[in-house]
Amino acid sequence: MDVKLTEELISRLPKTDLHVHLDGSLRIETIIDLAKKQKVKIPTLEPEKLKQLLSAENAHSLEEYLQGFQYTLLVLQTEDALFRAAYELAEDSANENIRYTEIRYCPILHTKKGLNLTSVSNAVLDGLAQAEKEFNIKTGVIVTGMRNMSPDVSLKLVGLAIAYKGKSVVGFDLAGEEMNYPAKEHREAFDLALKNNLNITIHAGEGYGPSSIHQAIHYCGAHRIGHGTRLIEDGDLLNYVNDHRIPIEICLSSNLHTKAVKSFAAHPLPLFYDLGLRVTLNTDNRLISNTTMTKEFMLTVKHFGFDYKHIKNLIINGFKSSFLPYREKSIMLNKILGEMAEIEKQEMKAEAVEYEDKL
Repeated sequence: MDVKLTEELISRLPKTDLHVHLDGSLRIETIIDLAKKQKVKIPTLEPEKLKQLLSAENAHSLEEYLQGFQYTLLVLQTEDALFRAAYELAEDSANENIRYTEIRYCPILHTKKGLNLTSVSNAVLDGLAQAEKEFNIKTGVIVTGMRNMSPDVSLKLVGLAIAYKGKSVVGFDLAGEEMNYPAKEHREAFDLALKNNLNITIHAGEGYGPSSIHQAIHYCGAHRIGHGTRLIEDGDLLNYVNDHRIPIEICLSSNLHTKAVKSFAAHPLPLFYDLGLRVTLNTDNRLISNTTMTKEFMLTVKHFGFDYKHIKNLIINGFKSSFLPYREKSIMLNKILGEMAEIEKQEMKAEAVEYEDKL
């Protein structure tokens, strides 16, 4: 008897979210409240209208997808706002039983009103630490550089990540427009990160082809790939990624909205899964893509026919692919496997009772 997949069940399952942006995952009400308190002008103070404005569901490219961030960043220029945004993101994640999440953001984007990088970092880390005390969740931070910024900025941000390594910062990322902004231009920053044993994940193969993924791995030493949808276009590189167990951070809703794929039917996730790649499922931007981890998993059920075994393997991949230290990762994985086994027993028992009642 198979376990019946429902939103309620998937919400109860312990999960990870390894690819989620702080500035793309605010609550609409929080943006409005912060705008009022900070006297920051945003296009509208009406929740539904603002939600529609920030939604990327009708975007035609990655560049259009990123436009909504100009408004979220307007209100994320104070320590209180950063603390609140980090705390609420962890709370929202915990509410759907995400047990471990790696939240990424670019600190330099939050210095437009005079905050320095350490003040920005401390505010985010303090917000997450407070959430960890109150909710059943573990968090890590990935400091993110931007492709369109100077490589010197990336170097500075890697230095910041190294300074906070061991203080909840678990890695470094490079995000932003891929077209015309190759990752290899930031190679000095990645060399410094690798010399200091810092984990690396890079957005690649989303807005540009597999050569972007090749650069991320072979020029920049990426341990994980963000999105990676275009990997399907290079079989040899795909096999290399598979053979070396380099995780792919899949974000279904976002991939559709940025036009990394034309449709869910065209998404390579099912093939990646069948070939044995270590694929993980993530939200990317909870606000901009109007999604949750539960919704992302339900998309695999609806569009790919994934069953409970698929879902369980994706969840396990998430915990295996985290940037947690190995021992901590092993302890967490064993714990959630026990919890999932108990949930499976409960579901099977409930389904057996339901079946008997129908006889």
